[in-house]
Parts: sequence; structure tokens; C-alpha cells
Amino acid sequence: MGKEFSVVVWSKEGCHYCGEVKQYLQDKGIKYETVDVTNHDERRDILEIKYGVRHVPVVEIGQNEVYEGVTKVGIEHLEKVIEKFKKSKILI
Repeated sequence: MGKEFSVVVWSKEGCHYCGEVKQYLQDKGIKYETVDVTNHDERRDILEIKYGVRHVPVVEIGQNEVYEGVTKVGIEHLEKVIEKFKKSKILI
């Protein structure tokens, strides 16, 4: 099992909370990819199917087949999931 993990931020243009999440990840040195849902309702459909929400930001964190979606707004929710993955040694 590799040590690399991935972070995907689902966001839209002009979203203040999305910007906060991206800034937090940058400050922590965590690389991430962005999925922009601006003008892409089909991408929001994917969020609804996967997590039961259509809002952003949604942050997916994981490695290999183990992923978790953070759908609650607030850095504290993101921090909890990152810490959980670190403690389980999935994320290093």
C-alpha cells in the first residue's frame, strides 16, 4: 500500500467556503485536485448520488479504495477526517 493519498475539493466559482478549504489545504502542504461544479449540474448530480448533497464544498479524502467525503461546512470537520485517516495510518 502506497503512502500517497488524494484529496478532491468539489467547489464552485465565488464560493467563500470553498476558498477557505483550499487555503487550509495549501497552508498544510496538502495537494488536492478541484472539481468545479459551476455551470455543471451533472457534477452536482454526482454529489447527490454519492453523499446526498448538492452543495459545495465537498472534500473527498482517501487512498486506494478507502475514501470519505466531508460534506459539512467548516474547517473543523475537514480536520477531523484528516486526523482520523492519519491515526489509522491510511494517510501519512
